[in-house]
Amino acid sequence: MTTPIRILLVDDHPVVRSGIRAMLAGQPDFELVGEAATGEEGVEAARALAPDVVLMDLQLGAGIHGSEATRRIVALGGPRVLVLTTFDTDADILAAIEAGATGYLLKDAPSDDLHAAIRSARTGASALAPSVASRLLGRVRTPDATLSPRELEVLGHVAAGLSNRQISKRMFLSETTVKTHLVHIYAKLGVDSRTAAVAVATRRGLIRPS
Repeated sequence: MTTPIRILLVDDHPVVRSGIRAMLAGQPDFELVGEAATGEEGVEAARALAPDVVLMDLQLGAGIHGSEATRRIVALGGPRVLVLTTFDTDADILAAIEAGATGYLLKDAPSDDLHAAIRSARTGASALAPSVASRLLGRVRTPDATLSPRELEVLGHVAAGLSNRQISKRMFLSETTVKTHLVHIYAKLGVDSRTAAVAVATRRGLIRPS
């Protein structure tokens, strides 16, 4: 008999966890071994339960972000992390993949897609939502026109209303470096102001609406 795939679910919304739990039910090769509501709890549960696959939300309320929890879980050397979220912006996708996520699905994915992604994740194969795959492919095809992860991070802070000085402190960069990033961002987006950069990036799905 095949050993079941041990799954850990990390999501801060009880209703969402209940829905995902229902989607997993009835799959004989799945075993839900634990649930967690925060990134920190997810990391500890992954360490204690040694799951094969972790279903990870990105927005987890107070505490560490899902991408940071992903990085820490991947560092344990065992579990594969499959991001399951509502967000498909470039900033979210790149942060998760750079953290080591094996796959990236959206929460509106059909049950069959989720089941297939979990089985793929266990083997180490990647599973990407179509919109995520197309975004990544677009970045490969037009690298000069896409914002780097660091530029996306800077722009995210701009969208949150932080000044250059605040951004420099948050990211441990000099103000000159922050200004340089902004110059590159403006050039790539074809704009000449912070407000316009945020508006264009939000419209293109590079960052979330503030």
